[in-house]
Amino acid sequence: MIEFKVGDKVSQSKCFSYEEVQQFSILSDDENPIHYDKDYAKKTIFKKPINQGFLSASLIGGLLGSKLPGEGTVYLSQSLFFKKPIYVNEFVKAEIEIISINLDKRIIRFCTVCYNEAGDIAIEGEALVTVIKLHD
Repeated sequence: MIEFKVGDKVSQSKCFSYEEVQQFSILSDDENPIHYDKDYAKKTIFKKPINQGFLSASLIGGLLGSKLPGEGTVYLSQSLFFKKPIYVNEFVKAEIEIISINLDKRIIRFCTVCYNEAGDIAIEGEALVTVIKLHD
């Protein structure tokens, strides 16, 4: 039985270091120097290195799997719209909010947002998850 309601929300904040951004670049095979090369980044519209969008958005998955709904959560889909940069060594705040629940199918739809350190919406979208039952 799902014990949540529309409007429930949770958030978390994290600051990704240069080392973490470089590790994510290696793990994801993302060789774009905009994420880790300060000299390269200075020549772009961003002027300094930015986090990978999916690194910042990974906080959404962490919230879904660990906090709301938590254990047993399985992603069905995620839309993401990248609106503003999140810079390396700056805080990103991820927030998820339940916007609908289908009890019969055990499916929950979330509004998902990541804010940059200035408090602007940097990433927004929706997630659809199901909550699996454990077998005895």
